[in-house]
Amino acid sequence: MTEINKERLITEELVPNAMKGMFMLILNIALMLGAALLFIYSLSSLYGPLQVVMIIISVLYFFIIGPVLFAGLKVLKPNEALVLTLFGKYYGTLKGEGFYFVNPFVTATNPATNVASTAVFSVEGSSDKKNPDLNINLRSKKISLKTMTLNNDKQKINDALGNPITIGIVVIWRVVNTAKAVFNVDNYTEYLSIQCDSALRHIVRLYPYDTFGDDNEKTLRGSSQEIADKLKEEIQEKVEIAGLEIIEAKITHLAYAPEIAAAMLQRQQASAIIDARQMIVEGAVGMVEMALDKLSENNVIELDEERKAAMVSNLLVVLCGNKDAQPIVNSGSLY
Repeated sequence: MTEINKERLITEELVPNAMKGMFMLILNIALMLGAALLFIYSLSSLYGPLQVVMIIISVLYFFIIGPVLFAGLKVLKPNEALVLTLFGKYYGTLKGEGFYFVNPFVTATNPATNVASTAVFSVEGSSDKKNPDLNINLRSKKISLKTMTLNNDKQKINDALGNPITIGIVVIWRVVNTAKAVFNVDNYTEYLSIQCDSALRHIVRLYPYDTFGDDNEKTLRGSSQEIADKLKEEIQEKVEIAGLEIIEAKITHLAYAPEIAAAMLQRQQASAIIDARQMIVEGAVGMVEMALDKLSENNVIELDEERKAAMVSNLLVVLCGNKDAQPIVNSGSLY
């Protein structure tokens, strides 16, 4: 980022000059009633230039000044804020629940209301129910400071091995600096959505979906918490300029793409069969070895090398076979 762009960025929120709204409301109503009484009094009791001056003053206040002052009354609910500008210049951010009076010429700004809809976020009247909190927020110029949820659509991305997978994430976020959110980016909701997509694609391409044999390698399936932490850190770094805080990022959907899902399932089954066979063989060899050692220690029978090989072969067939063995009993001599 160039030095010129850095100078144009707003980094801190300003506190606007504000008064108690109820006091100004009562005072303005009283003054407007006074202006009406002054107008009546001027018509009935005053004459000459003084009458004209009083009539003009009363009319100006009752029809122009009084109604304009009402525009400076602002009501905020908990976890709401108003970013105010005065003739195009940042005036301050009004925070905290209550009834306030500010300069009536200030205007509230919320770039999220400048678009009718986006690919990810719901707007008023939309049937998308993914982000109900934001849905309410987009109806006014007030910026919500609540913790909100972003559910990104499932995306098809290639992992580190080049296998196409479908993945979806949920991001828990909130606005912590309203000045940055409003003035440093064009639309902070769209900006967050784009940065989430970018960070997700970058993270997914660094890790394989799964590994077959190397249990120490981090994978998308087996290291979900580590992947989520890295995803959160990357998104936070990207949206810092917009005054947003990423509270949590989690993977909600993870699967192979449909075109390779069947092949990968066969691969997983084959790997499982190989692992099972390996365990069976290792156990069978151990049992054969134990049987030969016991026969030798107890002097049950003396076997030459050829007979030992035959015994080992028969035991391995019995122990490693898929079906139960049906032995043939020799009722004659030992050999």
